[in-house]
Amino acid sequence: MTPARTVAALTLAGALTVSAAGPGHAATTPGARDERVLLTVTDPRITESSGLAVSLRHRGVLYTHNDSDDVPRFFAIGRDGRTRATFTLADASARDWEAMAAYRGDDGRAVLHLADIGDNLDGAWPSVSIYRVREPRVLRDATVPATEFRFRYADGARNAEALLVHPRTGRLYVASREWEGGLYAAPKKLSTDSVNVLRRVAHAPPFVTDGAFAPDGSRFVLQTYVSARIYRAPGQEVARISIPDQPQAESVAYTRNGRALLVGSEGRRSKIWRVPLSPDESGQTPTPTPAPRRTSQGPAGSLDDSGRFGALALVLAGVVAALVARRASRRDR
Repeated sequence: MTPARTVAALTLAGALTVSAAGPGHAATTPGARDERVLLTVTDPRITESSGLAVSLRHRGVLYTHNDSDDVPRFFAIGRDGRTRATFTLADASARDWEAMAAYRGDDGRAVLHLADIGDNLDGAWPSVSIYRVREPRVLRDATVPATEFRFRYADGARNAEALLVHPRTGRLYVASREWEGGLYAAPKKLSTDSVNVLRRVAHAPPFVTDGAFAPDGSRFVLQTYVSARIYRAPGQEVARISIPDQPQAESVAYTRNGRALLVGSEGRRSKIWRVPLSPDESGQTPTPTPAPRRTSQGPAGSLDDSGRFGALALVLAGVVAALVARRASRRDR
């Protein structure tokens, strides 16, 4: 079978257009990179971590939730892997939660989206739901109000596990989990009174399990069980990255600075890996390491600029004086 073409283009305005990524456009990243385990989830209630989002309000905090067979709740996890708070959504259901994403609106308020978009029967549900909640200001167990948006696919119901929210526009995108996968765009303005229509705007890799936008919106990632594919405008696949071996890779998110991916898995005591990105993959120029400041008050041999040039001048003056004396002595002979 021929692998599905992956085509997608992202403009800075957040609209997706279709553009084929031809042969050779994608750079497969060979070998190992400096990936490491960021944390191990210790909460015994988290057995099927399926979505992942980086907090926009609390440094060092990640959010996750279970797949099916749980109540509508999500967990705030610290860098030590321990749960710092559990939040339950009011007036919500959890049929098959698969993904989540963080977004800061025009008013500056951070919100979270939780996607009840899974369909293990591949088309059994006529509609799916995405919930929006404000990111909690305080990390303390609580029940939080939620706004529900219902969706249907313009080309028929399907299974999906990836939710992407553009960081500049707030527009939602869903990637279906199929061999011939698709990337679907939600309407720019969502309705709570009627079912919103998801329209296919591009192909997606086979069996996408999650996706995310980079913090600046210049790139996005679609993850499968074995790799992560990164795209940039105008539709070029930048890289295809092998992800760490895990029981079942289900979640991906960008770090706050956009220079690495966080990759999670289902299972008890699952690990979240940090996978660094190259400048081309992240779209960011590496920050140069500043040279240490040299001062005359520092350790022996360290001089500031004036001291260094002063010492050099003295050395040169000595050399010149020696040459002049040597020439004079030769003339006297």
